[in-house]
Amino acid sequence: MAKNILLILGHPSENSFCNALLNAYQKGAEMAGAICKTIYLSRLNFNVNLADGYKTGTAMQLEEDLAASQQLITWADHIVLIYPNWWGFMPAITKGFIDRVFLPGFAFKHHSGKIFPEKLLKGKSMRLMVTMDTPKWWFYLVYRASQYQILKNIVFGYVGFDPIRFSTFGFIRRSTDKTRNNWMLQAAQLGKQLK
Repeated sequence: MAKNILLILGHPSENSFCNALLNAYQKGAEMAGAICKTIYLSRLNFNVNLADGYKTGTAMQLEEDLAASQQLITWADHIVLIYPNWWGFMPAITKGFIDRVFLPGFAFKHHSGKIFPEKLLKGKSMRLMVTMDTPKWWFYLVYRASQYQILKNIVFGYVGFDPIRFSTFGFIRRSTDKTRNNWMLQAAQLGKQLK
C-alpha cells in the first residue's frame, strides 16, 4: 500500500532553498512509490492570528484553505514540514498555520477528569526540515536545539505524531553550490526512505 505524504512549505516564498529541499524530498518519495500532496503556505488565504485563543464560543471561523489543509493532514500518513529558522523559531505564517489548524476537536481533545488530552493525530509520523544561518554545531551545542524540543514535546507530540524527526541545514549564508546540492541529495534520500 502506497504511503500518503503531505509536504508543507513553511517558507513564505516559493523562491527559496526550502522549496528546493521540498522538491528533492518529493522526487525521492515518489520514486519510492509514495503519493505526495503539497501545501504552500504562501498560497493560502487565512488570518495567522488566533483571536481569543481557544475560548469556548469564540472560535474563529475556519477559512476554506485551512479546512482543506485539515483534510490533507487527515489524509496523510506522514507529514514533512520545511521552513527557515528565523529569530530562533519558524516564520510567523508557519506558526500562525499551526495555531489555526491544530485545533481542539481536530488535533486533540480534552476529557473531563483527565490531565492530558486525547491525541487525535496518532498513527502519523513527521519530518521537520529546517534551514538556518546559525552554524549547525552552535544550534545544537549552545542553543541545545531548544526549538526542536518544543516542537517534539509540546506541539506535534502533544497531538500524537510519532516518530518526529528533524533535519538541520545550515549554515545557509555560507553554503556553496556543492553543499546545497549535497543537502538536496540528503532530502531526496529521506524521501526514498519515506521518513
